[in-house]
Amino acid sequence: MSDLFRLAADNLLSLAILCFVLGLLAALARSELTVPEAAAKAISLYLLFSIGFKGGASVAAHGADGALLAALAAGVVLSFVLPLLAFALLRFMTRLGRVDAAAVAAHYGSISIVTFVTATSVLVDRGITAEGYMVAVAAAMEAPAIVSALWLASRGGGGSRMDGDLWREILLNGSIVLLVGSFVIGMLTGAEGLDRIASFIVAPFQGVLCLFLLDMGLVAGRGLRGARGVLGAGALCFGVIMPPIGAATGLAAGLLLGLSPGGVALLMVLAASASYIAVPAAMRVALPDANPSVYLTLSLGVTFPFNLVVGIPLYVAVATALAAG
Repeated sequence: MSDLFRLAADNLLSLAILCFVLGLLAALARSELTVPEAAAKAISLYLLFSIGFKGGASVAAHGADGALLAALAAGVVLSFVLPLLAFALLRFMTRLGRVDAAAVAAHYGSISIVTFVTATSVLVDRGITAEGYMVAVAAAMEAPAIVSALWLASRGGGGSRMDGDLWREILLNGSIVLLVGSFVIGMLTGAEGLDRIASFIVAPFQGVLCLFLLDMGLVAGRGLRGARGVLGAGALCFGVIMPPIGAATGLAAGLLLGLSPGGVALLMVLAASASYIAVPAAMRVALPDANPSVYLTLSLGVTFPFNLVVGIPLYVAVATALAAG
């Protein structure tokens, strides 16, 4: 147990997470520190392309097999099931209506790609390897949660709709297109392609991630400052209780699949994270009556900081302790 907490403490002091904390504290202190919007978008594009390309190149090096298909299937099942657990918790712990609870639940079945990228960085820092196809699992977990949420909302007569516009919003969301597209490019070009652009997507990655997390800390801090009166204590508690529950399901799935400690850690992170890019965009179309202040504040202002500062270190520590060997 002492080793587990030592690993968690070491990861908590990683460079990327400290940069996030800096941004969070600066925002809470009402500092004028900002990252220009254009720069933040460019950094986002870089991170998505880099992680997708490296994942595709890794799959090309090791080959796509039954393990990949099994991991993809597990990710899809988790994405369908986690909103059901989240919805039940929300209805028990909060006074949110069915539509708002369903919208929030969708975020907790989908994934945060930034949380995933940060966890990947932490694993690299610790010299822990993970299956390259986990980025494909991340992409597969974006959409199923939205379907579950719409089903939950429709059971109570909520104004949900599943039409062509919604599917277009889901499947052509910029982050998904770039992540999947760069993964395919990396898989097609393999090690040769990676060698040609390694100086662009490997060496600068850590520094770019630090800048991005600084910006995300600023965004999360401003969200928390403006959350007064929007969420009650029960909803705020949900934002920190649901991630460990999701991580536990990811841990069980990863151990059943026989993933490496790094792979188990990443599946835990995916199951514990909450979307704040793809799902909010889909909710605007699918559940227009849902309150964005509720689901955005929970996913970005509560769960995202929790996972970066506390969750990731603990998930990595648990995975390395239980999945070793």
